[in-house]
Order: sequence, then C-alpha cells, then structure tokens
Amino acid sequence: MASKQVRYEALVRALHGDLFRYGYWLCHDKQVAEDLVQETFLRAWRALDSLKDEKAAKSWLITILRRENARRFERKRFDMSEYDEMSVVDTQAIGHEQDLENEMLRDKIAQLPEEYREPLVLQVLGGYSGEEIAKQLNLNKNTVMTRLFRARNQLKESLEDEPMFLGQFN
Repeated sequence: MASKQVRYEALVRALHGDLFRYGYWLCHDKQVAEDLVQETFLRAWRALDSLKDEKAAKSWLITILRRENARRFERKRFDMSEYDEMSVVDTQAIGHEQDLENEMLRDKIAQLPEEYREPLVLQVLGGYSGEEIAKQLNLNKNTVMTRLFRARNQLKESLEDEPMFLGQFN
C-alpha cells in the first residue's frame, strides 16, 4: 500500500500541470478542468496497479481525462441559447494584442475537424510524439503524422486571411 501511495503521489506531482492544461483546453473553464483532473486522478488511483510501464503514465492519464470529459457530456443536457457563447466576446476586457491573438488561434484550432484538431492539441499542448498520439487515438503512426501535417496546413491557411496575424491592425 505504501509503494502504491508513493507511485501515485509521484504521478500527481509530475503530471498535474500537464493534465490541467489539457483539461482546460478541452472545456475552457478552470473549475471544470480542475474537476476533470481530480476525477482523472481518482480513477488513476483505483486502477494504478494496471499501469505496468511508468513511461506510459502520461498517455494513460490523458486517456482517462479524455474519457472523463466525454462522460461529462453523457450526464449533462445543455440548454441551447439563441447566442453561441464563443460569438459573444467583450473585446474591452481583452486588453492586449497577445490575448486577442491567442483567442483567435484557439478559435481557429477549435474550427479544425476533430480528426485533425485532436492530434494537434495532443502534440502542441501535451508534448506527445507522433507514436504516443497514435497509441492514444488507436491510429497508425503514419495516419497521425498525415493528420498533423494537414492540421498545420489548414491552420496556416485560415490564419493567412487574418490581418491580426500579419501585423495589419485597422
């Protein structure tokens, strides 16, 4: 029991920040991301004995977090409003050019088809290699690399039309 506790605490210390960043990217809400990470670590504690390779811990935890996020939608029914939450932006609250650029970049990434968006986010935010992404998504590594290439190209094309990214503010 003591060695399980030590392994678990080491996982939490090492990977909490990465899991929170990925969870926040998924849901765009700090409290929900914290809940997702907490539930992820709870499930990880229960199944820690099934983790045989410590090098696979990050991928294993990301997979748990993705499934927890999916469960969130299974349990909750959303009320639809006449306005899309992402379309209502208070530009005065966003005070800096960098904040605007970051928001636009997040929006452009969110508009990518899921098959391209998910590997890109895992690579950029999670720091995963193509091989690790392939294992997590149950895909061939070449398929992942092709999707990453296409995701970057689509993102580049959509950003080329944005004057903000070209330094042309009106």
